Amino acid sequence: MRLVFVRSGVRWLGILLVFLTIVPLHVLVSLVWRRDAVPPIFLGLMGRVAGLRIRTEGVPRQGALFLANHISWLDILALAKTSRAIFVAHSGLAVHGGLKWLCDQNDTVFITRDRRGSVAGQVEQVRAALSDRPLVIFPEGTTDDGTALLPFRSSLLSAVEPLAGQVPIQPVALDYSDAAEISWFGDEPGMANVRRILSRPGRIELTIRFLEPLSGEALANRKTMTAAAQQAIAQALRLPLAAQIP
Repeated sequence: MRLVFVRSGVRWLGILLVFLTIVPLHVLVSLVWRRDAVPPIFLGLMGRVAGLRIRTEGVPRQGALFLANHISWLDILALAKTSRAIFVAHSGLAVHGGLKWLCDQNDTVFITRDRRGSVAGQVEQVRAALSDRPLVIFPEGTTDDGTALLPFRSSLLSAVEPLAGQVPIQPVALDYSDAAEISWFGDEPGMANVRRILSRPGRIELTIRFLEPLSGEALANRKTMTAAAQQAIAQALRLPLAAQIP
């Protein structure tokens, strides 16, 4: 038990040191150069302190829309480090002042997924966020435990239907060696999961597979894009293929 407290304390201290070092640097760099230069470095270092070790396969396409499976908050740290990605996130995160400020520094797009009337506005948000940096959507809409893919939602892909063939639509498979052990899933509070991750022994091994962008008939519309991405990720992870939903 003492070893658990020591391990957790060392990692919390590492996070504090990264925060105290990188945040002032980010503010300075933002004033004299680019606001997007430092946040991916900060997120990558946070993942490293948490024990995350990453291996990549394939090539992340510049300016792509990534469609990825979702296991943990670690996914964000890993994708930011490896591809300088920005993210579409649930608006519930925006109510936490400090967390919202951190998300804003990486140009996070906040949406409200449970209000059907807001879909048109969400589409415009996603379209406006497309740039030279990849934009990540987690089509499952929430995290899962890594034993199967949840149904993929297609509504946010409306933003790129008119751009099919111009903006790369790239499936990304996040393959943790022990996904069920690190996943943030079910009724577990967020901070409880963070504490559990920071106190666990050993490394967290993650392979990120940047799969081939969708092409041909898969680009016909948002539903075909969603189905094709879901199938590609399920095959890459050797997981059961869940039914697609609108």
